[in-house]
Amino acid sequence: MKLRHSRAARFAAALLTAPIALAPMLATPAHAIIVYDPTNYAQNVLQAARALQQITNQITSLQNEAQMLINQARNLTSLPFSALQQLQQSVQKTQTLLSQAQNIAYDVQKIDQMFQQKYGSVSMSASDQQLVSDARSRWQNTVGGLQDAMRVQAGVVGNIDTNRAQMSALVGQSQGATGALQATQAGNQLLALQAQQLADLTAVVAANGRAQMLTEAERAAAAEQGREQRRRFLTPGTGYQPGNAQMFNSRN
Repeated sequence: MKLRHSRAARFAAALLTAPIALAPMLATPAHAIIVYDPTNYAQNVLQAARALQQITNQITSLQNEAQMLINQARNLTSLPFSALQQLQQSVQKTQTLLSQAQNIAYDVQKIDQMFQQKYGSVSMSASDQQLVSDARSRWQNTVGGLQDAMRVQAGVVGNIDTNRAQMSALVGQSQGATGALQATQAGNQLLALQAQQLADLTAVVAANGRAQMLTEAERAAAAEQGREQRRRFLTPGTGYQPGNAQMFNSRN
């Protein structure tokens, strides 16, 4: 009797506790149950990684474009320095010295006219006074040419300090250039400085050549005039006439 009573008690207790254990399962909705899918999770992670990579690539592209624009702006920036005015002043100074050439200027027509008048064949009908005047004029031309050459040389030497300062400034600008345009402009100005120096050298060569040619022309004209004067001296009746010469006072 006791065994049956014990089994009946346990069965009754089980019936009482069963609704309590099943109550949560029966109260939870079916759609609220979370199911983990590894394949779907991996695909989501891969898609997120690809999206992140695309964003990174876009950011890198924008950075490259921005850097390209910065480089273009640097390449288009003009050089904030110009030596043109100083170079033009140096050239003008040398040109002024050349334009101040005495007597025979650097003009083809004037040179031809002067040589025809002063350095051509000596006229046999010219007076002795005219011969002396022409010889003096040629001498003055020669001295003036030598003086002009020395003045041009002095002017070119005076340009050396200016050229040195401009060269130093242009080299500094070239080395500190921030873009292609600035480097090109600095290089062009250095070429202009070299052109100005070549112009000074040309002026010196021209002035020296002028002085030398005047000296040679004077020498040639003097030789021609000497031959004419010798001819006149040796021509009977017009040259030297002998006469009495008294060297000491004679006493009666």
